[in-house]
Amino acid sequence: MTRDVVIMAAPNGARKTKLDHAALPVSVEDTASEAARCYAAGASVLHAHVRGENDEHVLDAGLYRELIAEMTRRVPGMLIQVTSEAVGIYTPEEQVACLQAVVPQMASMCLREISSNFEQAEIAREFFEWCDEREVHIQHIVFSAEELQHFLDYRERGIIPAGHRCVLFVLGRYNVNFQSNPADLEPFLQHDLDGLDWFTCAFGSQEQACVMAAINAGGHARVGFENNLYLPNGEMAASTSTLVSSLVDTLQAVDCRPADSTRARHLLDIRSV
Repeated sequence: MTRDVVIMAAPNGARKTKLDHAALPVSVEDTASEAARCYAAGASVLHAHVRGENDEHVLDAGLYRELIAEMTRRVPGMLIQVTSEAVGIYTPEEQVACLQAVVPQMASMCLREISSNFEQAEIAREFFEWCDEREVHIQHIVFSAEELQHFLDYRERGIIPAGHRCVLFVLGRYNVNFQSNPADLEPFLQHDLDGLDWFTCAFGSQEQACVMAAINAGGHARVGFENNLYLPNGEMAASTSTLVSSLVDTLQAVDCRPADSTRARHLLDIRSV
């Protein structure tokens, strides 16, 4: 039976600039345009970052609202996940304040950041309760199997509500030169993932091999210039949408297909706007 796989596109991230790749989008307009191309290629979710006047990473509620409005105009069917990434700049309180000002459909939150390295759980508890009240879908980002265990423990203790099922495994963050490989997924798979909606993203040129290992194990995928600029054959990709197209082509060989936005909304239990 063909399985539907949710593909999330991450076209810019917090750190790369046009010096890394001329096609990397930094403006609201360029990000929405690239998101439209990713949607046409098979991605149903945009993982969204916005940039400041000097192309720097910012958590700016006004810019997020501009991007959401532009996406609604250009790609009304695509789901939008805004990031709360701290990048060593923002405090947990500032991360929370940004998301509470935007009230997005979807947001990503690094569990280590919101809990101050797992030492202050109360702000995390209060924030996740607010998310439940406002029906904001949270994807919990973890960078290691140890952080995944914290996620599972927090759910067990009620710090993270039981309904929070979505988690992203980031591969390669602690590897030499940020180069991941499919074996990096194995420690995550040693945990009980039953009932979770889990995704994988991967630093480096083996991004597609890593996310395909995840898909074959029952997960979903995030791909894009945030973590990788290269196609599986080693050539530099023209754009994130090119990476999405390559992944969609590969899915056909394992009896999978990209979930459209309606199916992704159902799989992930996303509220309507």
